[in-house]
Amino acid sequence: MPTALVTGATAGIGLEFARQLAARGHDLVLVARDTERLEAVAGELRATYGVGAEVLAADLVDRAQLAVVEARVASLDRPVDLLVNNAGFGLKKRFGDNDVEQEQAMLDVLVVAVMRLCHAALGAMSARGRGGIINVSSVAAFLPRGSYSAAKAYVNSFGTWAANEYRGRGVTVTTLCPGFTKTEFHQRMDVRRGTGYLWLEADFLVAECLKDFDKGKTLSVPGGQYKAITAITRMVPTRISQRFQNVGRR
Repeated sequence: MPTALVTGATAGIGLEFARQLAARGHDLVLVARDTERLEAVAGELRATYGVGAEVLAADLVDRAQLAVVEARVASLDRPVDLLVNNAGFGLKKRFGDNDVEQEQAMLDVLVVAVMRLCHAALGAMSARGRGGIINVSSVAAFLPRGSYSAAKAYVNSFGTWAANEYRGRGVTVTTLCPGFTKTEFHQRMDVRRGTGYLWLEADFLVAECLKDFDKGKTLSVPGGQYKAITAITRMVPTRISQRFQNVGRR
């Protein structure tokens, strides 16, 4: 069976990716910081779907621990067929009000880890002539909203380039841009989660992304409301789009 490695696999979008990929028959390599939660999720996947579920506890901020995940992705003996770069977090305060080390940690997870894991995956996958990568970005990438948006804009730009660069080598790269999604993301920031048409269910989000990935799409923006928002932001001057401060965090 194919093997998928999912970062941030114990909650929210990452957990939903793990479940839906297991339902498709993928063995899983689950990456997150909390070993106890990883073991619980692995047990659930094995029991429910009859797949293999490997646990890899790692804090992606820590370069040594990240290197262990990189090595697993790059393995030739136990190939990873699909990499899902999902791990991430946001900061509640504005850039100048955050401690610079908090900002650095966020950059390490949202940009550095994505770059290094993609580097490991693309080398191994292109050598085999097949494979796939899904990078979880955000609708925030299309809006000027500080360092979080800037980091996600990097993911979008890098993913678009990689998709075109490696398509001819048998590797599909899809960048997922969620809008507001009903996960733990906002609670961890100590921000109240809202309700209404802008809030998507994680299972819908992941299902739509996997459909887009199967079609070889470079960009996946689930939900008609977010397709409209991202289309509009490309035409609106930056000084105006900055006023839309409450739209786009995944």
